[in-house]
Amino acid sequence: MRKDVNKPKGKTSAYAFFVQTCREEHRKKNPEQSVNFAEFSKKCSERWKGLSASDKKCFEDMAKADKVRYNREMRDYVPPKGFGKRGRKRKDPNAPKRPPSAFFVFCSEYRPSVKQQYPGLSIGDCAKKLGEMWSKLTQSEKQPYEEKAQKLREKYDRVYQLIQSFTSVGSCDHLSLEPGHSETHTV
Repeated sequence: MRKDVNKPKGKTSAYAFFVQTCREEHRKKNPEQSVNFAEFSKKCSERWKGLSASDKKCFEDMAKADKVRYNREMRDYVPPKGFGKRGRKRKDPNAPKRPPSAFFVFCSEYRPSVKQQYPGLSIGDCAKKLGEMWSKLTQSEKQPYEEKAQKLREKYDRVYQLIQSFTSVGSCDHLSLEPGHSETHTV
């Protein structure tokens, strides 16, 4: 995943400031000794739990100050084009829903019968049951679902291309992708 190098460093918690302090103390006392992270984390956690509220206040004040810094920097920060809150590319709101795979076409057909056969089954267990059923099918038994998925994929590609051609020109809100409307607008 791409990362924006100009994005402000995240907020540091009071506990994280405490761990940094512990790490610096450990380095001063044992400069050559490497740190076993699991042990060090456990000891820091125990020490943190043992601190009084007044001892923790110093670290909490540091965290509050860092939060102010972070909020100030984020107020001025503008993410690059194509990045959202989490650095992911934004989904095109005009894009059609992606077509299902052959397995999902199979699931949509058999899910009601599995639910009827096993009424107390959770969603996850139902999915496992459908997965088992799918894996037991031969290639020739899977063929109709793969053909249907391929047809849905082709329809998706046509709709997507149509939307892309219209969004490059302008808005396509006036288009109806529902069957039964004018032939020039149907896919």
